[in-house]
Amino acid sequence: MLFEGTPFELDRLMLIRILMTLVLVVLFAFAMRSPKVVPRGLQNGVEYMLDFVKVQIADEILGKEQGKRFLPIIMTIFFAVLFMNLSGIIPFLNISPNARIGMPIVLAAIAYVTFNYVGIKKYGFFKYVKSSIVVPNVPPALHIILIPIEFISTFILRPFTLTVRLMANMLAGHLMLVLFFSATQFFFFQAAAGMKIFGVFSLAAGFGFTLFEMLVIGLQAYVFALLTAVYIDLALHADSH
Repeated sequence: MLFEGTPFELDRLMLIRILMTLVLVVLFAFAMRSPKVVPRGLQNGVEYMLDFVKVQIADEILGKEQGKRFLPIIMTIFFAVLFMNLSGIIPFLNISPNARIGMPIVLAAIAYVTFNYVGIKKYGFFKYVKSSIVVPNVPPALHIILIPIEFISTFILRPFTLTVRLMANMLAGHLMLVLFFSATQFFFFQAAAGMKIFGVFSLAAGFGFTLFEMLVIGLQAYVFALLTAVYIDLALHADSH
């Protein structure tokens, strides 16, 4: 740990967060240092990712006008999740900061504050809450059941599921990789000679799961940003609930 025993104490995961943030900033600064009209190389790759988030998430869910308005927050969430997740498969880092609840809950809080702020700003607090939890055109007696369900779903479960989904997926991936590669080390260097062959299988399984984890890394960034956009859209259209 750095600065141990002080209010600025940094553990391993905090250092990884700082490192991956620096990697993200440096990557974009280097890729866009002298942008070309016809992008090539690193600029082309970065612009492809930016365009993916804009077209496939922001514009697709919110439309071009609102997509442009909320693109900065959606972009920030997507790339923060993506790069924090990437450290889970980088040698010597081997864990995503999103495998601990701190970072996911901060990102979920940002999404939560954003979509509620949007709804409250457009409709006012009481109308927004009413529009979000009161289902129209149902028998009055059903409101006794539906209003608590809608309240819990909208204002409690959304940030909770955003947080837990991301943390659980990255923690599970980390544990699986630890198991596969710890088993590989055991079979190759500590087990009896007749058991060393099992190290080949655990190594192959670890490599295969690493490829799968790469898919999960991108998918979790996409899902988190997508749901943020969906929740913003629902807040913008709360009156058509």
